[in-house]
Order: sequence, then C-alpha cells, then structure tokens
Amino acid sequence: MLNRQWHRYGTGLLMLAGSALIGGAGLGQAAAQTAPNCPAMRKINVGVSVSPPNVVHTSPYVAKALGYFAKRCIDVNIVQFEGGQSQTANVAAAQGSAIVSVSDVSIGRGLKVQQIWGLAPRMPQAYMVAEGIKTVADLKGKRLSATGGGVGGFNWRMGREVLKSADLKVEDAQFIPSPTAGRLPGLVAGQVDAVALHPEDVFLARQRKPGLHPLVQLADLMPNYMFNAYGASTEWIARDRALLRDTIAAMIEANRTIYRERDRVVPIMMEATKKPREAIEYAWEVETQHCVWSVNTGFNPNRTQWSIDNSVSNGDIDAAKKPSVDQVANIKLAEEAVEAAGGRVTIGKCTE
Repeated sequence: MLNRQWHRYGTGLLMLAGSALIGGAGLGQAAAQTAPNCPAMRKINVGVSVSPPNVVHTSPYVAKALGYFAKRCIDVNIVQFEGGQSQTANVAAAQGSAIVSVSDVSIGRGLKVQQIWGLAPRMPQAYMVAEGIKTVADLKGKRLSATGGGVGGFNWRMGREVLKSADLKVEDAQFIPSPTAGRLPGLVAGQVDAVALHPEDVFLARQRKPGLHPLVQLADLMPNYMFNAYGASTEWIARDRALLRDTIAAMIEANRTIYRERDRVVPIMMEATKKPREAIEYAWEVETQHCVWSVNTGFNPNRTQWSIDNSVSNGDIDAAKKPSVDQVANIKLAEEAVEAAGGRVTIGKCTE
C-alpha cells in the first residue's frame, strides 16, 4: 500500500516574497565571487540525468550557484543527458569527458567506470497511473512509459519491477518510448497509462488531472535499490583523483545546504528545473523528509550488493560477469570527499 506521507504537502510551508527571491540569487552570486585566488581554475563537466533536470538532480546547480565549486578552484560545466543510462551518458563516462550517473549494470557489462559518490541513494519517484487503475494487476495490457532510454532505461526497469510485484511480465504490457521531458505530458494527455514521476511532477500531475494517482512509491517497492550515483572512468580516477574528490566535496556541501536552507536553494532549483515554486517546495519536503539526497558518501555496501544481485536475477548482468561491490563503488574516494567537506554529519534522520 502506498505510504501516504510521501505525498503530503505541508500546509505550513513558508512562501518567499519577491525580495527574498532576489536576495537568494544575490547570495549565490556573492558566494561565487568569494573564490580563492586560484593559480588556475580546474575544468570539469558534471552530467545530470534528465533534460531539464528534476529537483533531485539539482545538487550541482546549487553547488555552482552558491560558489562551492569556485572556492575549490573548479570551473564546472553542467551537461544534461537524455536519461542517466543513455548511450550518450555511458560514452561520456567511459571516455572521461564528464562525471555522470553510473549503474552497476553498465559496470557489469564491461564499462570501465566506477561509482564515486551516491548523490541520491533512495528513489524519490511514485509510479503514477491513470484514474481507472487501482491495482498492479490492472496494468495488464496497458501502455507503460519507457522514457529515458527505452528498453533497459530507468522507466522501463521500474515498470518491470512494478509488474513483477503482481506476477506480470514485461510482455503483459506495452512500453512506449519517449523523451524524458514527455513523462508528465504523456500521462496527462492519456498517451500512456503509467509512468514513474518525480515528486514535483506528482504535484503537477494531480493539479492538471486530479484522477491521476500514485499506485506505489518505488522506494517502498525496492527499499534497497541504489538510485543515483555519480561515476567516472577508472582511468580518470587514477589520473586526477584530487579533482574528482573536490568536485564531490562541493556537491556534498550543496546537499547539506539543501537540507538546512530551503529558502536559499528553492530559487536555484526553480531556475534549473523550470518548474513552479509550489511544485519545487513540495518536492523539497518529500525528498528531505525521506532522506533522498545523501549527506555523506551516499554509499551503503549492503545497498550496492542488493542492487547488483537484483540486476543479475533480472538478467541485466551476466551471472558469470557479476561485479563485486568494490568494482562498482569506489567508497574510499567518496570518504575522502566527505573529509574534504568537513567530515561526516547527520541531518535529522539522514545518515547516508
């Protein structure tokens, strides 16, 4: 049954005045201007998994706007990909042209990369469905979204997991590929009957078509699944570990600020996602309450192992080529980044 707390919109949320919005932008500009006297700015491309990004993906935007990269002498270019596991993103990771979201599946299939930091260990998405769908069994014969990479992409894999919970197979439904930007419009227009939506889009979906509703929260369906981890090529890790460490440290600082200073980060998230304030604030509440963003390494060896085992059992990774936790996640590098960000912290109940 759906955990309703994931979708409670707090009536006590404070609304910023226009002057506060301008002030928030000014803080970001001021922070960027306080960069140290660097001998040279180190350049790096940081990928985000969706174009435009969802709220959960905005950590690099926050880090850039608030000067956390600049104070570490890093000049960041943020690159948007059409799905975290898209071919373009995988090529960027393998070639060392950007740090991007990297999965155990890519590593198990031979991509010479490692996860270096868990941006968001827990999935924030709800599996949203049309009004007439009441149970998972009702998905039989329906049109399910396969945005973000088609067959093998995130939405396809999540649809498969939802179907499995009612002993259905992927052949029992029709998967419809489309760009990631088409997830919400496709559901609202009735082009698909079900899709995994991020919290801000859950809010907008209900607003635009009240009959749409969450069938299951993905983190409840797969609580041990490792959702989003940044990765880099193994050659890059060996060549410039310090740059990668400092880049992660800046985003760790950004994640901690996201939890602690909502009014400071919401305007940045609005600009990055192009979504309205009320939807962003709803997503912020859902994701901070459920520890979606990491505050430390974002890694738990048990979570990584479960994800690997799940990929093997689904046939996404050949059992003979099953990677180890250490092959998938460079936890030591993530720990070095945590130390560079001031050491481990706990924020509320969030510890990962």
